[in-house]
Amino acid sequence: MLRGAAAMGEPQAQRLAAPGNASAPSAGPSVAPGGDGGVAVSPWDIALCATGTAVAGENALVLAVLFYTPSLRAPMFLLIGSLALADLLAGLGLVANFAVRYLLRPPSEAAELGAAGLLLAAFSASVCSLLAITVDRYLSLYNALTYHSERTLGFTCAMVLLMWLLCLGVGLLPLLGWNCLREPSACSILRPVTKDNAAVLAVTFLLLFALMMQLYLQICKIAFRHAQQIAVQHQFIATAQATSTRKGLSTLSLILGTFALCWIPFAIYSLVADSSYPAVYTYSLALPATCNSLINPIIYAFRNPDIQKSLWLACCGCVPSTFSARPRTSSDV
Repeated sequence: MLRGAAAMGEPQAQRLAAPGNASAPSAGPSVAPGGDGGVAVSPWDIALCATGTAVAGENALVLAVLFYTPSLRAPMFLLIGSLALADLLAGLGLVANFAVRYLLRPPSEAAELGAAGLLLAAFSASVCSLLAITVDRYLSLYNALTYHSERTLGFTCAMVLLMWLLCLGVGLLPLLGWNCLREPSACSILRPVTKDNAAVLAVTFLLLFALMMQLYLQICKIAFRHAQQIAVQHQFIATAQATSTRKGLSTLSLILGTFALCWIPFAIYSLVADSSYPAVYTYSLALPATCNSLINPIIYAFRNPDIQKSLWLACCGCVPSTFSARPRTSSDV
C-alpha cells in the first residue's frame, strides 16, 4: 500500500537486485524489467491507481457539496467533511505512489517517503474521523438534551484540527526514520515501513476499532432503551424521531461494518506477515482496503437526505417530491 503495493512482500534477494540504489524498484512478481531499462506496469498497481482516482473524484464531490451548501454547516457535516477529505487524500496518495514508482526517473527516496507519508496521514485521518463520527453519535444520544448546546461548531472545528495535526505527525514518521530503505531486510509488507513499526500501526488500528465497536454497542443500548420508553408511554408523536434514530444506527452500522470487512483482514495480515510473503497476498488484501474510501461517500450520498437534496440541486436544479421537509436532526448521519 505504501509506495505502491507492488513493492510489498518481495524476497530480500529481489530487493537487493539493484546495488547502490536503496530506492530502486524491486523485481517482485508484479514487476519485470523492461527492455528499455524501465519496468513493466503491474495490473495490480493499475487497479490501485484507478481506485485512487475514483476515490479522489468521489470524495471531492462530497467536499464540494458540503462547501457550497450553506445549510450544511452543522458539526455532524464537518465530521463528514473530515472523513471525505481524508479519503480524498488517500486516493491522491495511491495515485502519487503509482507516479513515484513508474513515472519518476531516476527514483527519489524523498518522493517515495513523501508518498508513503501521505498515505499514512490520510488513512490515519480516515480512521480517526470514523472514530469521531462514532463518538458524536454516542453523545447525541447520551446527552440528547444538551447535545446541540455543547457540541458547537467552534468546538468541533478545534477537535478536528487537533486530530488532523496528530495524523499529519503520523504521516511525517517515514521521513523521520520510520523506514527500511537503508535496511531492506527490516521491511514489512508496508514498504518502506519497518516490520516493528508496521506491527505498532496494526495494533493501534485494532485498538481504535475495538473502541469504535464498544461505543457502537453503547449507542445500540441507548437507542433500544429509547424505543422501549416510547412504546411504553405510547408517545406516537415521537415516531419521526425514532425513525431518524434507527436510520442513524443503520448508517453507522453500514459504515463500521464496511470498514471492518475492508480493513480488518489487511491489518491482521500486516501484523503477522513479513516481506518474504508472496506479493499477491498483499495486493489481494490492500485493494479491498482502499475500496473502503470508495464506499464511504456512497453511503453518505444515498442515505443522508440533506446531501441528497444538495446533489439534486447541483445536478438538475430541482428536488424530487419524495424528499421530506422535516428538520434535520443529529441522528441523520
